[in-house]
Amino acid sequence: MLQINHLYKNYGKFRAVNDLSLHIPKGDLFGFVGPNGAGKTTTIRMVCGLMLPSAGEIVINGVNVSSHQKEIKKQIGYVPDFFGVYDNLKVREYMDFYGSMYRMNSREIAKISDDLLELVNLSDKKEVFVDTLSRGMKQRLCVARALIHNPALLVLDEPNSGLDPRARVEMKELLLNLKGMGKTIVISSHILSELSEMCNSIGIMDHGNLVAAGHMEDVMEGVFGSNQLIITLEEGHETAVRIANEHTKVKVDSVGEHEMKLSHNMTKQEIAKMIGVMIEHDVVVTGFHKQEGNLETLFMRVTGSTEAQEGGKEHGAESNS
Repeated sequence: MLQINHLYKNYGKFRAVNDLSLHIPKGDLFGFVGPNGAGKTTTIRMVCGLMLPSAGEIVINGVNVSSHQKEIKKQIGYVPDFFGVYDNLKVREYMDFYGSMYRMNSREIAKISDDLLELVNLSDKKEVFVDTLSRGMKQRLCVARALIHNPALLVLDEPNSGLDPRARVEMKELLLNLKGMGKTIVISSHILSELSEMCNSIGIMDHGNLVAAGHMEDVMEGVFGSNQLIITLEEGHETAVRIANEHTKVKVDSVGEHEMKLSHNMTKQEIAKMIGVMIEHDVVVTGFHKQEGNLETLFMRVTGSTEAQEGGKEHGAESNS
């Protein structure tokens, strides 16, 4: 569906995107994250044909973005992080306006608009002026507008920015519905907890480089390992290490004041037996649990950033481009 090959973007001597290669299959809901200034908004703008790359290739549904500027607009639905003002347009007129831009006839626009407004739960707002809608409703309307020509790829840049909790839930449900319908979606967001609930694949950028990408489970396993065990201890650390090292399926990663981290390939029964042996040898075990990775800790691990939190926008050359 979306294929990016060796993509670069330079602003003078500053390189905003550095040798980025990425493949997003059809039907994926892909989360695109990174610290401020990482290069993700610049990448999104190049994908949408809003700016040309310094080098590299972007292909969407078999169409080259750089060499087929008109054709690519039919392949992409773009939802930016701002809505704009439409003081004198009603919701129905807003949809009519954008449908006409794709040379759709009035009957076709009316049918598709009705279906899309129902999809985004705005059927009862057809005769309401756009500028009177709440921000959450405007964002959902923007998604409907971006889908009016049935694009192959839907791209959303920070769609939840500034939304209240209810509006965020509504947007998440809408995107999951679209994913269930087979739509390919790329979403950029700082709200990592919500991305982890929606996305089946992820890409993380840092200083212009793609530092991790792939299906969520594969990326998590690659960074955190598939089997990590944390045993909390009060006494008997040396004995616990000795017992763990006796197992061929166990590797002791680290030992702290109150915990020991292990990599292992044991069954649940083997874990229970090892813990039992430790207790029999007077090791005071106060608990144990599997090491669980999440998108926030993944983000921190691969970027070393302190910005894995809500809010914030990209600045500098990227936001001005």
